[in-house]
Amino acid sequence: MNAIVALCFLVILALLLFSISFGLRFYEKKRRKRLVSMLRTVTEDGEEHHVNLLVDKSDQKGGAGEGFGALDVTGRIGKLLSESGLDWTPARLAIMTSATFAIGAVGSMWIPIVSPPALRALLVGLCAAFAPLYYVRKKRNKRIDELETQLPEALDFLSRSMRAGHAFTISLEMVGEEIHEPLGPEFKALFNEQNLGASLERAFLNFSRRVPIPDVQFFSSAVLLQRQTGGNLSEILGRLSHIIRERFRLKGQVKAVSAHGRLTATILTLLPIVTLGGLMLTSPGYLDPMFATPLGRKIIAAGAMAQIVGNLCIRKIIRIKV
Repeated sequence: MNAIVALCFLVILALLLFSISFGLRFYEKKRRKRLVSMLRTVTEDGEEHHVNLLVDKSDQKGGAGEGFGALDVTGRIGKLLSESGLDWTPARLAIMTSATFAIGAVGSMWIPIVSPPALRALLVGLCAAFAPLYYVRKKRNKRIDELETQLPEALDFLSRSMRAGHAFTISLEMVGEEIHEPLGPEFKALFNEQNLGASLERAFLNFSRRVPIPDVQFFSSAVLLQRQTGGNLSEILGRLSHIIRERFRLKGQVKAVSAHGRLTATILTLLPIVTLGGLMLTSPGYLDPMFATPLGRKIIAAGAMAQIVGNLCIRKIIRIKV
């Protein structure tokens, strides 16, 4: 009995030590990877050029260059994952997309629709394959909204800190420590880059790439312009924070006014789908001629296209950029 207790104790102790060792190695690897990323940014080859953060990147490309840029799927996916704040890699997203496609294709066999099995599996699998990408986009949009909400508070903090006599770089470090995620770590990375030797222009360029919102570009351009021409930076940041808050207030008013249109678009889009599902559950054989005959399939395809076009038109009408 004592031998069994001692063996169990040794096994539990070994598992505990292994868990602690694995956790420390994982933390050290993550810290080292972050440090290497910052050092790579600082020691990046190439000459320093003047960077205009307010230039529209779409105007810098044209012709064949724009066409090849649109085909950079891997770069776009990597940028989307980076902006979403998830620690996913493009390979992991591809694996999850393939897995959801397989699950959707297999699950399509239990859908009571009279149609070719291969076509049904393909359509359902494609719909399921977009689930991971949809999740990433939702996380990205949520993170961007949080960044926009936190930015005025961060600018006010910077302005008050500089008025209190702190240097601008010290104020950046304080913002990175005081502001919560997701904006706080971005300011901390900005401070670390310029503290490790990168020029302020390059550090702000990387900052505007990591936080892809127009207000950050205005903030970066204001700081760089003040470094070249002089001026009261704390007052500039205070006015910029006030402008951002006023724009948020106007955006809220526009969102409240367009709420009826968004609700109408949602109801009109979901109503045929819910009706179709209800008929399939209550009367399984009622819609079989629609899926079995060529005319019925054409009607279904035309109805689906009309639903998509109508939804896009309504969204185009109620989408007001502020």
